[in-house]
Amino acid sequence: MSDGPVEKVLSETMANPSPAKSIGDPGITPLSPSHSQQNDNDQLQSQRSFVVVVAIDFGTTSSGYAYAFSKEPECIHTMRRWEGGDPGVSNQKTPTTILLTPDRKFHSFGYAARDFYHDLDPSESKQWLYLEKFKMKLHTTANLSIETDLHAANGKRVKALDIFAYALAFFKEQALKELSDQTGGEFDNNDVRWVITVPAIWKMPAKQFMREAAYKAALVSRDSPEQLIIALEPEAASIYCRKLRLHQMLDLGSSNTTVNGSSPKENIESGMTPAKEHVRRNRLSRTFMVENVIGELWSELEEGDRYVVVDCGGGTVDLTVHQICLPEGHLKELYKASGGPYGSLGIDYEFEKLLCKIFGQDFVDQFKIKRPAAWVDLMIAFESRKRAAAPDRTNPLNINLPFSFIDYYKKFRGHSVEYALRKSNVDFVKWSSQGMLRMSPDAMNSLFKPTIDHIIQHLSDLFEKPDVKDIKFLFLVGGFAESPLLQQAVQKMLQGGSRIIIPHDVGLTILKGAVLFGLDPSVIKVRRSPLTYGVGVLNRFVEGKHPAEKLLVKDGTCWCTDVFDTFIAADQSVALGELVKRSYTPAKASQQVIVIHVYCTDEERAGFISEAGVRKCGTLRLDVSGTESAAPRREIQTLMQFGDTEIRAMAVDVSTGRTVKASIDFLSC
Repeated sequence: MSDGPVEKVLSETMANPSPAKSIGDPGITPLSPSHSQQNDNDQLQSQRSFVVVVAIDFGTTSSGYAYAFSKEPECIHTMRRWEGGDPGVSNQKTPTTILLTPDRKFHSFGYAARDFYHDLDPSESKQWLYLEKFKMKLHTTANLSIETDLHAANGKRVKALDIFAYALAFFKEQALKELSDQTGGEFDNNDVRWVITVPAIWKMPAKQFMREAAYKAALVSRDSPEQLIIALEPEAASIYCRKLRLHQMLDLGSSNTTVNGSSPKENIESGMTPAKEHVRRNRLSRTFMVENVIGELWSELEEGDRYVVVDCGGGTVDLTVHQICLPEGHLKELYKASGGPYGSLGIDYEFEKLLCKIFGQDFVDQFKIKRPAAWVDLMIAFESRKRAAAPDRTNPLNINLPFSFIDYYKKFRGHSVEYALRKSNVDFVKWSSQGMLRMSPDAMNSLFKPTIDHIIQHLSDLFEKPDVKDIKFLFLVGGFAESPLLQQAVQKMLQGGSRIIIPHDVGLTILKGAVLFGLDPSVIKVRRSPLTYGVGVLNRFVEGKHPAEKLLVKDGTCWCTDVFDTFIAADQSVALGELVKRSYTPAKASQQVIVIHVYCTDEERAGFISEAGVRKCGTLRLDVSGTESAAPRREIQTLMQFGDTEIRAMAVDVSTGRTVKASIDFLSC
């Protein structure tokens, strides 16, 4: 991008119907586009010091928080042990479940919500609003907005923003109470830097939605946006993995590694991964010491070495490629984050499809509405058996069917569950006289196959990219990374090409990394832009270069409409603190607000905002009220930062030097 003046004008009026008509206020003139790198970040974010960093890992299936005091950055504390829990399932985090009273007031979160809902009388439970696994809505909703709804288990709709705000307010209350107990006095929320984790593949509207929920929950105020940092989950994992000691991880690439006297292969085949065993033995330990210096594993890395982080969560799988920059150990993103909705929830959906095949879609749909609490019980029972799936398992897995399932099915169909199983064509699921579904190991493993196949296909595609070669390590993190079936599939795909590293506390890796990120947000020095961003402008019309239908004649000058003025290109490398500058001038001296629509595309280049694949994605708003001056032409210089986890903007009135309030909104399109 050039630094000199460029003749580009945002149109005042359009002769032909065109998307560029919507480009805000008339006559806004970009004066001098430029692209520059700043060594410091002070222009966009004032540096504040905080007493403590609290990170919230807001997961699809489970959530939790951890914290570290700024004076003891090597000492990370995880949240107090949650009340409740499932047999055989570690409860270092709590389920992402929320319960509202019949009059839509917050009642409880996590195990408390689930257990209270379970104990309600069936007729009463229909009135309560119970929600689980709702985080995925932010990824799957195409036109996410503040008004987006969620459906509770009873089918009733509730505002998504309210639910996310209730959840964040719950964690705020829990964390501040624990900090107050630790310090012996009431802890001031202004002394906390909050970090919320999100998948790297989330688009800007979803990230902004989380920030809006944090404002609504009074986690931070709009006046102090820097008090909240949005952390990308695989980046957080990457930051924590830098600190790993050899005894804190499982190296699947090393044949000499043994845990509890068994090799990794023996552990995987038996279904007891070392990560699980370590969690079981260390469940009571809530304080983790991390290295002040780079961990032993990292000392094997040399300048320019590359590694991949595969974050396998409940809802999504995120893949990022990082390169080590020595001597500081800073990280550089080599390829834009990729992935998809391939988390462990996919296995639950396959189980539901299996139930529909045996008992009928109509029955399952009705049962979920009429007996919502019993449906939750059934999925909890499935969850604990799902975790027992392993490649070479030989004994069957029994899944408890709630009595109300058996009873309601008889009333609905007029015959028994046992009869339905006998009549179905599903040979690998039998009826146990103890009131259980008995699944063969192959049947359970087949439920994993579609999800794991998606992950492996995505990994294979990633490893074929030019930037993704000579990968030294592959870090497998997230709750789903505990699955022996997934571990085996990744090993088979890589065939020894890269060493697979699994941290022992694999489910807490992101949480702890998010705390470290909050302590030093500058550790990721270079990121890749996931999309191409820009605005629509008018350029001087060039015969033979521009299409005739884009011609606009104004005051005797020929202009080309709808030209896509690129701010940043998809997969472009962007350094932290790197700024994109544009200067605009208001059409009239009395103008109070400049509104410019922002467009984006997945493609690396776009010629016009009317091209297929280009969509309006945001609004840049410049509040120029109070900055009036006697200058004949006012120049508003806008600075946009794309190198952070969120896109940010600020602006200055050049003639007066006054700051202009600038914001980019991705939720109102």
